Amino acid sequence: MKLEKRDYDAVIVGSGPNGLAAAILLQQNGLSVLLLEGKDTIGGGLRTEELTLPGFQHDVCSAVHPLAAGSPFFETLPLAEYGLEYIYPDIAAAHPFDNGTAAVLKKSVAETAALLGTDSQTYLKLLSHLVKTWPAMAPDVLGPLTFPKHPVDMAIFGLDALTSATHLAKRFKTEEAKGLFAGMAAHSIQPLSNIATSAIALVLMANGHLKGWPVPKGGSGKIAAALASYFEAIGGKIETNTYVASFEQLPSARAVLFDVTPKQLLQIAGHKFSAIYKWQLERYRYGMGVFKVDWALDDAIPFTAGEVKQAGTVHIGGTLKEIAAGEQQIWKGGHPDKPFVLLAQQSLFDNTRAPEGKHTAWAYCHVPNGSSKDMTGIIEQQIERFAPGFRDRIIGRHTINTRQLEKYNPNYVGGDINGGVIDIGQLFTRPVLRRSPYRTSAKGIYICSSSTPPGGGVHGMCGYHSAKRALKDVFNIKL
Repeated sequence: MKLEKRDYDAVIVGSGPNGLAAAILLQQNGLSVLLLEGKDTIGGGLRTEELTLPGFQHDVCSAVHPLAAGSPFFETLPLAEYGLEYIYPDIAAAHPFDNGTAAVLKKSVAETAALLGTDSQTYLKLLSHLVKTWPAMAPDVLGPLTFPKHPVDMAIFGLDALTSATHLAKRFKTEEAKGLFAGMAAHSIQPLSNIATSAIALVLMANGHLKGWPVPKGGSGKIAAALASYFEAIGGKIETNTYVASFEQLPSARAVLFDVTPKQLLQIAGHKFSAIYKWQLERYRYGMGVFKVDWALDDAIPFTAGEVKQAGTVHIGGTLKEIAAGEQQIWKGGHPDKPFVLLAQQSLFDNTRAPEGKHTAWAYCHVPNGSSKDMTGIIEQQIERFAPGFRDRIIGRHTINTRQLEKYNPNYVGGDINGGVIDIGQLFTRPVLRRSPYRTSAKGIYICSSSTPPGGGVHGMCGYHSAKRALKDVFNIKL
C-alpha cells in the first residue's frame, strides 16, 4: 500500500533537552524531522540570560548538570565539537553547618568517605558498589520499567533506592553525613519520608563520583546550543516563535512527539485521545514548586567554611531533621522560615559569567505548587546564616515565583520543574500506567517530556526512549 505523502516524517513540539534528544535520534535514523519551539530561542530549561545587570550571565532554569555529563545518550554525541565545554569544580557539592564546618561531595568515594569520620565505612559500603556498577546500570535506571540487563546489581541498588531518605539516613551516626545525604535527597522535591526518595540522592552522589557535577562554560544555554547545532548539522530543521496551541497547527507527519506535560498535551491533542487515556492524564499529579533568585555580586559569597567556597553547588539547610521538617511543611502547603536552599556559584569557576572581579549566584527554595509568596528575604537570610556579609555583596537581583515560572515555560505547572511529582505513585507510571509510557492512545502521537520515565533532569533520556519507541512503532526501525 502506498503511504500518503507527509510534510515530515516526524515533528517534535518543544525544544527542551528531551525534545532535542528525541529530534536527534529520529534524524540520526534517516528521517526528516522538524523541531518546533514557542519562544524565540531554543532550550526549554536550558537558557542563559542577563537577568540582573549587563555582563552578568544567569542560568534561567537549570544550572549544574551531573546527569547531562553522565547521560547515556548525550555521551554518544559529539557535543564538544559544537561548542559545549564542561567545567568541573573539585568539590561537586558542599553542605555547610552552623558550627562553621561543612560536609562535601568530592570526586573520589574514598576521599568523601574519609572526611565523614565515624561514618566513613558506612559511606563506602553505601556508594562503592553503586559507583562501580552505575555505568552499566544507568540505561536501565534512566528509562522505562523493564527487566534489567543487570538484575543482581539493580536489585542491590533497589534495596537502598526504594527506601525513604529519612530511613536510609539512620545508617549514619554523624550530623555531617546525615545532612549531606538529606541535601542530596531534597532534589526529589517531596517529603524525605516518602518511599524512594533515597533514589535521587544515590544517583546524584554516584554521578558526582563518576563524572562530577559540572557547569557548562558560558551557561546552560550552551548545552541546548550544542544539541541544536548537531541536530541541524545532520539535517534537522528548527522553527522558533511557533507556539503550538492546537494539533491542527502542525504540519503533516507520521509521528508527532510532544515535549510537554499532560496538562498541555490535553489542551493540544486531547480530542484525539480515548476517554480512558484522557481520564488518566487528568489525574496526573504535579508537585511542589520553586521560588528562584539570581544575584549579581561585587565579590564571591563569603561562606564561613572554606570548603564551601570551592564548591560548584551548595546545599543550604542545616541538619537532616531541619530539612525534612521544611520539606514536609511545604508539601502540606506551608512556607518554612528556614527552607532548604539549592545554590550554585558558577562564576567561581567560569569567568565568562560576570565582569572581572564580580560574581553571580543562582538559588531556589521549594514552595507549595502555585505559591506567589516572595521568598527573597527568607532565602537571603538562609545564605547569610552560613555566609555572614552575603547581603552586603548584592548589587543586583532577579526573582521569579511559581506563577511567573509557569508563564515563562508552561511545562513548569505551578512551578513544578520536574514535570510532575516523582513519588512512588508516579515513579513507574508517569504519565499513566501503560505498557509503554511514551505512547498515547492515538496512533503516531507520543509524549517525550520529563513527565515520562526517568523524570526531571537534563539528561535527554525521556526524549531518547520516546523516539526509540516511535522508531519501532511507526517506522519499523528497532535499535
